[in-house]
Amino acid sequence: MTTERAIELIHVRKAFGDVVAVDDVDLTIGDGEFFSLLGPSGSGKTTVLRMIAGFEQPTAGAILLADRDVTHLAPYDRNVNTVFQDYALFPHMSVQQNVEYGLMVKKVAKAERRRLAGEALESVRLSGYGDRRPHQLSGGQRQRVALARALINRPKVLLLDEPLGALDLKLREEMQTELKAIQHEVGITFVFVTHDQGEALSMSDRVAVFNLGRIEQIGTPREIYETPASPFVAGFVGTSNVLDAEQSRRLLGSAALHSIRPERISIGAAASGESAVEVPATVLDVQYLGSTCRVRTRLDDGSTLVANVPSDGLVGVTIGGSVRLAWPRAAAFPVAMSNSSEGGESQ
Repeated sequence: MTTERAIELIHVRKAFGDVVAVDDVDLTIGDGEFFSLLGPSGSGKTTVLRMIAGFEQPTAGAILLADRDVTHLAPYDRNVNTVFQDYALFPHMSVQQNVEYGLMVKKVAKAERRRLAGEALESVRLSGYGDRRPHQLSGGQRQRVALARALINRPKVLLLDEPLGALDLKLREEMQTELKAIQHEVGITFVFVTHDQGEALSMSDRVAVFNLGRIEQIGTPREIYETPASPFVAGFVGTSNVLDAEQSRRLLGSAALHSIRPERISIGAAASGESAVEVPATVLDVQYLGSTCRVRTRLDDGSTLVANVPSDGLVGVTIGGSVRLAWPRAAAFPVAMSNSSEGGESQ
């Protein structure tokens, strides 16, 4: 990844009347990055995307594209394109015509339009589909046509607003792989908005986690997952067990907020070594997830801990039964205190 800046947001704020959708956001995205804006509905991620695109004007702050101030420029004056969830393809046009449309508006010669459209379709693995209509394509194919149409002008930045949201799970997973491969090939900066943590973690070079109009943390997928900076990040990105200060003091010897991922907790066998933490618990329920099971337990103090364990490792584990939970001491990592510092499971 290059150190050149494709996008920079400086103290950006957006208010709709009395509602503050984006609150003093600073963000830098490098040229050629696959960068995801992750967060729940209403967290501000889509509003940030729309401000980068020029569909919304910030109430305060500045937006720079390749070091050029575009804060008050119209969308067509910015070197960006946007792919939406509904694809917005013209049903009466062929795939080829849909992809060529932007060039036709710019009055590019027909032969050149056809050449560029053919290259764009080839880049999204749709060579030979040019004569079809959108209704003759699968959801994943329509998504790739929309991507080809957005890429044909080689924008500096491609903005993707939950483009996989309308696809079924299997196709979504396939398209995650396709999107990342396409982005790698074309080398354009992708800014991807999603509320799906799996999408963000599997595709992104870096992720910004949004909550209540602010960025809680920016980091690589591994950093976001393994060392969350706040209880919100620990709970939103995957499932995490959050220990309050008192629980941490009693279990870990440190009176600070800590988080433990369920897959780091074992059941029914003591962890080896002096660095292990062990605690008795009662099984509340067991959810079968295929290769793993999600086991929710209650500690003696009434708090709950969740463990994700292999399905074949639950011999003798029954609802209401007693077990011992064990985890490496290093698996419990400190997180910053915030308004949501309650102990127990966070999801």
